[in-house]
Amino acid sequence: MFIAPANPSRAGSLQIMNRALFRTDRAFTLLEITFAVAILAMMSLAIYRFVQSNVQAIRLSADAIAADAPFDGLRDLLTLQWQSLPPGKGALLGDSYKFNDRPRDEIRWICGPGPGLLTRYAPGDFTVVMHLQRENDKTDKLDLGFVRKPRDDSSITNENETWIPLIRDVRSLQIRYFDPRINVWVERWTDAMTLPRLVKLVVERNDLSTPWELIVPLGRTPL
Repeated sequence: MFIAPANPSRAGSLQIMNRALFRTDRAFTLLEITFAVAILAMMSLAIYRFVQSNVQAIRLSADAIAADAPFDGLRDLLTLQWQSLPPGKGALLGDSYKFNDRPRDEIRWICGPGPGLLTRYAPGDFTVVMHLQRENDKTDKLDLGFVRKPRDDSSITNENETWIPLIRDVRSLQIRYFDPRINVWVERWTDAMTLPRLVKLVVERNDLSTPWELIVPLGRTPL
């Protein structure tokens, strides 16, 4: 015996709602999850490479700044000191040397307390020599620095000398002097009565690919 539903339209509506509810609550398939994971992995890789490249750039920039810092300090110190030297009295003299085919020049000047001595409390005038010197007896590495000694000290010992290292592991030091009277750069400066127009330093360090160069214009130089 067949019994028809009391309300066919209501039964159809219930079936449609059940189908819609079934579709809404359906779980993700394995393929959809795989696609989502792949997208997240690609985004993570892109972010990682971006961060890594920026960190590397920051590290290289920091290393470059750290490598340039000693040279920046030396430039400021020498510029301030040499531009305050008076001509005459052997205020600045320079010699040219070479060892193992590498320049190891030196330059000397006379000054009182101030940047040339790296102190403002030393009494009297001092002779300051800038040159290369071995770090210690156990290594061949050279440092660029100052030797300070009282000007009136006539002793042959090094008792009153003070060595101040400024730049480590220097390969060579070349110093040239521009003589305006002959309009050329010269290797040595022996004129105690006047100053060169310019002093040029070229420093090679083992951890730098290109030499560091400095040109200092001296004050009170005759035209």
